[in-house]
Amino acid sequence: QVQLAESGGGLVQAGGSLRLSCAVSKRTMSRYAMGWFRQAPGKEREFVANIWTGGVAHYAESVKDRFTISRDNAKNTVNLQMNSLKPEDTGVYSCAAGGGLATERSSEYDYWGQGTQVTVSS
Repeated sequence: QVQLAESGGGLVQAGGSLRLSCAVSKRTMSRYAMGWFRQAPGKEREFVANIWTGGVAHYAESVKDRFTISRDNAKNTVNLQMNSLKPEDTGVYSCAAGGGLATERSSEYDYWGQGTQVTVSS
């Protein structure tokens, strides 16, 4: 069983930055693709970014050039640096672990964290 725990959420003004972290319980994190998803109130969960085992990263169009995902396999952590935040970035952000080449589909991720709230005020 893989356990994930997010941290780093909070309240920030539009234009500000936050850095989310996800701690993974297993030393085998290097075998998993890691993703970040978010869910806004009343909306479906949506893909934000993911990073494959080899370090290739993918981003949703809405966050491209503003967010950066990274992974540190030695520390079993995956991070999401969020810059130039907008009110529409508000939501609960969850990290997930999936197969090595997992895409933006949430169904391809087997393990999920509880999520951390990000609120961006205008």
